[in-house]
Amino acid sequence: MLESLMFRSKTRRKAGKIYGAVVTQSRSPEFYAGLGVPDTPVGRYEMLVLHLILVLERLREQGVADSRLDRLLVEMFIADIDDSLRELATGDLSVPKKVRRAATGLYDRLMDYRDATATDADAAALAASFARHVYDVEGNADAAAEINAHAAVLARYARAGQLALAKVDVAAGEVIFPPVAEFIGETGAHTSGADATD
Repeated sequence: MLESLMFRSKTRRKAGKIYGAVVTQSRSPEFYAGLGVPDTPVGRYEMLVLHLILVLERLREQGVADSRLDRLLVEMFIADIDDSLRELATGDLSVPKKVRRAATGLYDRLMDYRDATATDADAAALAASFARHVYDVEGNADAAAEINAHAAVLARYARAGQLALAKVDVAAGEVIFPPVAEFIGETGAHTSGADATD
């Protein structure tokens, strides 16, 4: 019994460390100032989802998908979204519905990004997914050229993130992401001057 409790506690601490790294990277200012990601709750949600998916996919590669670790990561994500929504809309009775929608969005994007990366060596399909989900290209057709340029760079960043995570043992709590600043300028966008955090 005690051994089981210790294992659960250790796994929860590990999940907390991983999720903390995901949140920190998703908040890198360069995404918003340099890659055109909307600096809004929706834009920040998309960056959080992207980095969580990169981690979950690495865990799947390591053979630990559907484990307690990845379930805890998803639970932490849902709790985080719930807290954020309640801060933004105190007393809003629609918060549970919005949380469910956010959780559904995670799984929808997981499958979408997985399909894109599995069949597309040059990241064009992944860029198209980012243009749709992150930048809402369909609702901003007048800015489609700029959006597609930003989405292409974000896709290259995500590919680099996959390669970086492939070099570490995420199941053991190790997480590393490429510095976002290295990708700034590929679209002619300016930087915020801040460095990304691993």
